[in-house]
Amino acid sequence: MAYMNGKEVLPMELLQEVQKYFKGGIIYIPDIEGERRKWGSKTNTRTLLRERNAEIKAKKKNGSSISELMEEYHLSYDSIKKIVYR
Repeated sequence: MAYMNGKEVLPMELLQEVQKYFKGGIIYIPDIEGERRKWGSKTNTRTLLRERNAEIKAKKKNGSSISELMEEYHLSYDSIKKIVYR
C-alpha cells in the first residue's frame, strides 16, 4: 500500500471535511466491500513464492536434505516440511 497525499487525490471540499475529524497523520481508507483483492494480486510476490516452493520440492526430490534446504532458503524445518509434503 502506497502513501498518498490527500491534497493530491481528494477534492478540496472533501479534504477539509476529513480534516475536521482527523488532522495530520496517516489514515487508512479500506476498499469498498466486495471489491477486495486477493493477497499478492498487486505484486508478483505470489508468483515468486510459488516458483520458490516448486524449486524447493524439486531439490528435495533430487536428494537435498531438509537441513540443506533450511540453510539455503533460511526457512524453518516445519516450513520446508509443509512445502515439500503439500
